[in-house]
Amino acid sequence: MYRVTQLSNGLTIATAEMPHMASVSLGLWAAVGSRMETAAQNGAAHFIEHMLFKGTRRRSAREISQAVEGVGGYLNAFTAEENSCFYSRGRHTHFAELFDVLADMYLHSLFAPPELGRERAVIQEEISMYMDQPAQRVQELLNQTLWPGQPLGAPITGTHRSLDRLDRRTLLAFLGAHYGTRSTLITAAGHVQHDQAVRTVQRLAKHFPAGQRPCFTPAQTRQKEPRVRLFTQKTEQTQIALGIRTCSRHDERRHAVRLLNVLLGENMSSRLFQIVREDRGLAYSIYSSTSFFDDVGDLVISAGLDADRLPQTLRLIVRELRRLARQAPSRAELHRARDYLIGQLDLGLESIETQMNWLGEQWLGYGKIVLPAVVKERYAAVTPSQIRAAASDFFRPEHLNLALVSPLKSATGLPKLLSF
Repeated sequence: MYRVTQLSNGLTIATAEMPHMASVSLGLWAAVGSRMETAAQNGAAHFIEHMLFKGTRRRSAREISQAVEGVGGYLNAFTAEENSCFYSRGRHTHFAELFDVLADMYLHSLFAPPELGRERAVIQEEISMYMDQPAQRVQELLNQTLWPGQPLGAPITGTHRSLDRLDRRTLLAFLGAHYGTRSTLITAAGHVQHDQAVRTVQRLAKHFPAGQRPCFTPAQTRQKEPRVRLFTQKTEQTQIALGIRTCSRHDERRHAVRLLNVLLGENMSSRLFQIVREDRGLAYSIYSSTSFFDDVGDLVISAGLDADRLPQTLRLIVRELRRLARQAPSRAELHRARDYLIGQLDLGLESIETQMNWLGEQWLGYGKIVLPAVVKERYAAVTPSQIRAAASDFFRPEHLNLALVSPLKSATGLPKLLSF
């Protein structure tokens, strides 16, 4: 299903052939994200993402949209901590047109000063929108608490202040330094033939600038006790995000951590959902999620609840963390968690967008395409004792970071609740 070709200039093409589909999902990836930014550049990668839609030498912003939507497709992008992706989807017969639009955006965007000013204002509004959403603000606050004073803890969008400092020269310098052939990957999934995709890319490959893959500063994780950070805001609910530092995506324990997350809070069968919501009615929403980066990772428990219920909820969460660290789950519970993960993986990979993302995340994250069957085998190999060992390694007071957006005026007493 998966094939990869690297051209002589370093540009890489990866495909997932799904000939039964009528459409193709195409992604142009850069191994560039907010982690590659200095404090003065915070928000640059996200700003560049926006500017690549604002006009090229050949197309205006409207013509970029019309070129894709006019053939029944769509176009979008995202920026993350360690990569960015510009993607489109359309009928497979329009593959060449879709790639031409993405390549034009990637290579020939004008960064015209009037558009730069307008898009800066748009991103300022985007930042304000997020800050008006307590559930979003608490996640930003948690990142700052987990990774203080370093790029991994800085907002991907930048801040109002950092955005004001990003002028055209700074953005173009960042673009020229980081978005070269060695950091660029083209992925295609759906009704596509690999050799045809390679030929299409080769026609424009000479226009991609040379360059090495950018580096980032490793995360610093010095911490001796739980950290708590409170943002006081008049809200109906207290939003909490409890972040636990775990391991990188290269660590063999990551498969146990993924299963541990399912047991803890990923779905409605999880322990926290049952104990906090179903049994006691303390919160409407409580869930957990994981992130794995090149050198570190985290597991985050998020919830929205009345401030008066906060101490009881934190005690229940810590009790479950302690319980998992001390007692291995039953084989039946682990079996259900494993079947859930494998089922979700299979369901997701029926989508060509998920397949396109799989190619990008695997190649940029590991330098190869790890087959889904291999991932399933690794989940199947995790034992109850490995789950307990991973929980024991990571569920420690010195790994815990709590962020709150709440009407509370003080966080006094909360660090004590996080002590095991």
